Amino acid sequence: MASAKKPKARRRPAPAGQEGVPDAPSPAIVNGAPAPLRVVPPPTVPDPEVRERAVRRRFTAEYKLQVLREADRCAGLGEIGALLRREGLYSSHLTTWRRQREHGALVALAPKKRGRVTVAVSPLARRVAELERDKARLERRLKQAEAIIDAQKKLAEILGLSLPATDDAGSTG
Repeated sequence: MASAKKPKARRRPAPAGQEGVPDAPSPAIVNGAPAPLRVVPPPTVPDPEVRERAVRRRFTAEYKLQVLREADRCAGLGEIGALLRREGLYSSHLTTWRRQREHGALVALAPKKRGRVTVAVSPLARRVAELERDKARLERRLKQAEAIIDAQKKLAEILGLSLPATDDAGSTG
């Protein structure tokens, strides 16, 4: 005769952050009197979306020197690895920072601004650029005015109208 096995009851894992926390008396039953109810806000869920552009970490020169001093003090097997894991760094950081330290302590370790080098614009260059923009705008208006005058001449020719004679300066007379 086959014996019927009773399925084993599975234990649910404890919620995060409560592993190994012994059961404590409920705050509602302490001292025999019901405690006022507390409103517990829902846990904040981290945003699952990945940022469109990752934020680049920037390390100060003081932080780099501090980490390098700690790394230099590490003597045991795996201590540097533990330091790197604790700080969230890579071994290449240490290599680069040591090289920078050799070239000149804080100055070399200071973070460099990325991107194009900005050149201070002189006031004369700014004025030249402004005048060039004005010139381009006036040339466009002149071209437009000449096109309108040409159209008026052609229309007058088609309609048989006589236009007043003008000299090169544009005055009638």
